Amino acid sequence: MPSPGSRLTLRRVLVGLGAVALVAGVVIAFLVLHSPGNVSHPDLEFTRPATTPAPVHAGPVFQWPVYGYDAARTRDFPSDGGLDPPFRVGWRFEDYALLEFPPVLYGHTLYLIDDDGSAKGIDARTGHKLWETKVGTLAAASPAVGAKQGLVFVPVLSDHTHSPGNGSFVALSMKSGRIVWSHPIPAGTESSPLVSGNSVYFGDQAGKVYSLNATNGRVNWIYHASAAVKGGPALAYGWLFFGDYAGRAYALNPRTGHREWARSTNGAEFGFGSGNFYSTPAVAFGRVYMGNTDGRVYSFGARDGALAWATTTGAYVYASPAVADIPGLGPTVYEGSYDGNFYAFNAQSGAIRWRHHAGGRISGSATVVGGVVYYSDLGSKTTTGLDARTGKPVFFWGDGAFNPVIADNATLYLTGYSKLYQLIPRR
Repeated sequence: MPSPGSRLTLRRVLVGLGAVALVAGVVIAFLVLHSPGNVSHPDLEFTRPATTPAPVHAGPVFQWPVYGYDAARTRDFPSDGGLDPPFRVGWRFEDYALLEFPPVLYGHTLYLIDDDGSAKGIDARTGHKLWETKVGTLAAASPAVGAKQGLVFVPVLSDHTHSPGNGSFVALSMKSGRIVWSHPIPAGTESSPLVSGNSVYFGDQAGKVYSLNATNGRVNWIYHASAAVKGGPALAYGWLFFGDYAGRAYALNPRTGHREWARSTNGAEFGFGSGNFYSTPAVAFGRVYMGNTDGRVYSFGARDGALAWATTTGAYVYASPAVADIPGLGPTVYEGSYDGNFYAFNAQSGAIRWRHHAGGRISGSATVVGGVVYYSDLGSKTTTGLDARTGKPVFFWGDGAFNPVIADNATLYLTGYSKLYQLIPRR
């Protein structure tokens, strides 16, 4: 079985080869028998906001500008129930390539990059393609919108082959898709970027975390982590958070790149490449949350990196968590696992509030829209919506594989295996 260190290879093998499932079962059994038990320090600093944070999309132009919705990557989109199922289909867009990561949205335009390295602008109202730019041959990330610069930023794993390496980081015109600038990334990057002010942040396969000038691509600073940084960084409480493939979690000063803290996980090095952070962090309640391929979901104190809790699932946790304060339930972390279950964890203690048996591997990240949490099942290639408070199924769609949905004030946009769907509430 390929090491999780080569996630693209692992993903494509798992999608198509049933024989791998037997080997994966052996790996899962090994992890369950040899991984450390649960850890919980619920008294570690934990904060609940006194007021509801202002939504990212507040303003004259609607935006879902980055993977995970906001800079903290919470994947929590507030809604008053107007986006609840059932839905009708407005339009379908066939990309003819794997869509592992969802698009981002600014105004009436969706921006995406498919796994074949083709970036596109799509009219969110009609599903018509506005422009297409071939920026590489391999990609696995969401772009990010820099509205101030009029640019959309695209990470590329490879410019020339279907294997990671010799990649780039590309800035395109939001209006036309024209390449404005490009920065070479020799190791390639699959880290969904984050824009703040005039800086754009992302990691690469060589373990570098970059801050580039968003206007011209010049380097502000580079930080060298211990191993590949595949997830996107999150920004909250004035610091930049991320994890690496050595199983370490980090906080950096976003202005200087200076390391504020770094913590290793004691679940690393169980063999078979486990103990890696592929997950993009979600930051909320004074905590940093990430899934790990040692089978556990982790919570660290944002201020000093102290381990707040680590709760075991039955297999790899590639997915990035969604975090929300749910009425009637409280602060909750939502995360899927390769063990075939979707979990809701108490955000403070790590205790499992409920679990839903999905029946297949969950590799992508969940999204909370109002009172519904959506996830996609890689095994069955379907998408399910659950009541975020109870775990009861309220929505099912016969397409999907990784990261399920984004939304605007009136519409849900669902990412299938190779299609995008506009879903409009029936009422």
